[in-house]
Formats: sequence, structure tokens, C-alpha cells
Amino acid sequence: QVQLVESGGGLVQSGGSLRLSCAASGRIVINYAMGWFRQAPGKEREFVATISWSAGNTYYADSVKGRFTISRDNAKNTVYLQMNSLKPEDTAVYYCGQGYSTSAIRLGSINSWGQGTQVTVSS
Repeated sequence: QVQLVESGGGLVQSGGSLRLSCAASGRIVINYAMGWFRQAPGKEREFVATISWSAGNTYYADSVKGRFTISRDNAKNTVYLQMNSLKPEDTAVYYCGQGYSTSAIRLGSINSWGQGTQVTVSS
């Protein structure tokens, strides 16, 4: 079983930036895709972004397109989410997840989840 640990969350003002990290350890599977999801209070967990193993393919939710960038460093088994121009509606717990493909992740098919990191954007 792979373990995923997110970090980098915090409190930021509207318009600010944060970079989230997700480090994988344990039984790491090669050629896996990674993704970020978020869950706001009282709402369902929603897809944010995903990236293929080679980083050749990335997909974003419409709500974050142009503001967020997903990337990965396979040598460090780490995936990142650079979040710019943050808005109060971006406030949520952000989770990273591992899946077989970007298509699977976009459908919510996740093999392993991290514990989440809180992002709060003040207005």
C-alpha cells in the first residue's frame, strides 16, 4: 500500500498563492497517475486536477483552469499543485490521490488517498 502525505496548506488572502505538495512512500507503483481533489464544508469531494506519469497529460476542473498548475517530480515521488489567484471559494481540504490513469482519476477512481491539507482563502 502506498502512503500519500500532503503539505503546504494554510491561510492566504484572496489573490494570493500557495503550493501544495504530495509525497508518496511505501509500495509505489510506477506509471501511475496522480490527482488533486478538494472538499469544502457541506459539499462533496470534487476533482481539481490530474497528471499522467510522464507529465505529458494534465487536466483541470473548469473552476481552476488558468489559475492552478499540477506538476510532478518522479525522482522525488512528489506531485505539486501551484495555486495562484486564489479565491474564497477555493477554501477546502485538498486531497491527493493515486490512480491508474488520468481518465480514471477524472472519474473519481482513486487507489490511495492522502489525509488532506486545509486551504483557507480569506476575502
